[in-house]
Amino acid sequence: MTSEEYRKEILRLKKEKNAVILGHYYQIEEIQALSDYVGDSLALAQEAQRTDADIIVFCGVHFMAETAKILNPSRKVLLPDVNASCSLAESCTGADLREFKKQYPGYMVVSYVNCSAEVKAESDLICTSGNAEKLINSLPSDQKIIFSPDKNLGGYINRQTGREMVLWNGVCTVHDALEAESILKLKQQNPDAPVIAHPECNAAVLAVSDFIGSTKAMLNYIAKSDKKRFIVVTEAGILYEMKKSNPDKEFITVSNEEGCSCAECSYMKMNTLEKLYKCLRDETPEITLSADMIERAAKPIVRMLDMSRELGIIK
Repeated sequence: MTSEEYRKEILRLKKEKNAVILGHYYQIEEIQALSDYVGDSLALAQEAQRTDADIIVFCGVHFMAETAKILNPSRKVLLPDVNASCSLAESCTGADLREFKKQYPGYMVVSYVNCSAEVKAESDLICTSGNAEKLINSLPSDQKIIFSPDKNLGGYINRQTGREMVLWNGVCTVHDALEAESILKLKQQNPDAPVIAHPECNAAVLAVSDFIGSTKAMLNYIAKSDKKRFIVVTEAGILYEMKKSNPDKEFITVSNEEGCSCAECSYMKMNTLEKLYKCLRDETPEITLSADMIERAAKPIVRMLDMSRELGIIK
């Protein structure tokens, strides 16, 4: 089938099966264009809670679909390509974290939402790149903390808050591979363009950035800025939404350099229109988690949401 035929069939099946399609900002453009909601992983899982859909199709990576299942246990959750994993989530398993915790008795475990259901179940609190700093700041100053699995985000929060959290040694290989030298070169070539970076990037990149924030925060920054050009330091899939929301502005990425795809996540690009079509048609691959796992993994997420409301981060 052609792309247009796939698109029509996907829309037909979505209506026929009362499904909702969630697309992460890093998905291919064709999937973002077809999605009912486009956003960050947690926001999408929460968006699904507000719908009456029987089926949730999560176009993202495996841990994101798991989060959607945790927050929507009675719904059928599908992932177009079950092999769409995540280098950061893969860096830490539930068993790994259990063993690590034994070395630090009395420590609270705060885990970035970009982790598996098993790691969430071993955690005391979940955070996002957007709320991590405020959540950590709200904890007692003498509270000892293990932060998993992203050492770059954890290191950034340590520098921002003055904490000395113990960091799990994991990274997003896409963000971590972006180099400060390349960013500085782009800054020299484009002195009028502020550098906006995701906190999953390494410390050297963040040190030369003008704004650091979550994907949503970056979008908000661009929308409010009077600047017309930006150097974007994150996964290149976000450019679709940036251009769509700000057609009068220009976006420069490291991957603009000839032959470079270093700002693209191969896992995120595994979902295609064909796989999305077959996923809806066959209602598989389905994300399944035991009731016990859902209950344990939901607790730190619910705690995060409750704390976020108390702190005024969300309503």
